[in-house]
Amino acid sequence: MKREGNLSYWSVVSIGIGGMVGGGIFAVLGLAVQLGHGGTPVAFALAGLIALVSSYSYARLSVKYPNQGGTVEFLNQGFGTGIFTGGMNILLWISYIVMLSLYAFAFGSYGASFFPASEQLFWRHALMSGVILLFTGLNALGATFVGKTEEWIVGLKISILLIFVSVGLWTVNLQQVQPSNWSNLPELIAGGMIIFLAYEGFELIANASVDVKNPKKNLPRAFYTSVLFVIGLYILISFVTVGNLSVG
Repeated sequence: MKREGNLSYWSVVSIGIGGMVGGGIFAVLGLAVQLGHGGTPVAFALAGLIALVSSYSYARLSVKYPNQGGTVEFLNQGFGTGIFTGGMNILLWISYIVMLSLYAFAFGSYGASFFPASEQLFWRHALMSGVILLFTGLNALGATFVGKTEEWIVGLKISILLIFVSVGLWTVNLQQVQPSNWSNLPELIAGGMIIFLAYEGFELIANASVDVKNPKKNLPRAFYTSVLFVIGLYILISFVTVGNLSVG
């Protein structure tokens, strides 16, 4: 008998958005602008389209094979247990470690900037270690608690970013986002490949699939809602950034 899930639709959406809107957008935005110039919003849209297509597969697989292993379980179901699956799973976990390190480093670097220069090295490492320990502790408290906490964290992050967008839209120089200021197609594609890093995280919904209420209905909706929302948010952020800065 399957146990009844306790994560609501909005809690699951928050997990997806929270997984994507982390350190990635802050870490790759500058490099993406260097590559895409005025076409950076287009690069974000291209990367978002790939994420949206990927989310369709994740949604179908999450409904078919609900498991806390998420992607690991999908690989096991598709290829069985063996060297190939084991190797892919190891690569997956390494990628998560790299992403976690990136987010922690971005958080520590931004946070340390509020302290005197002589103390920034200490605070950067302290904040990096502290945030990892904090979220490790939160995850140990269970999916329900994480879902509720994620709603508040996501709400705070989105509010800050929307304030940034709202203020920045008033001073955008539209000339800087004209096609004449776009990079060539290969550089836009390269920017999109780097930007895809900022979309990683929606797959974490799959890890919570066993805890979702009415998963057949809510899992696909949560995947698509979170990815589409983040695509729109990232396009706005990149539009405001490029429109207010001199790039080229």
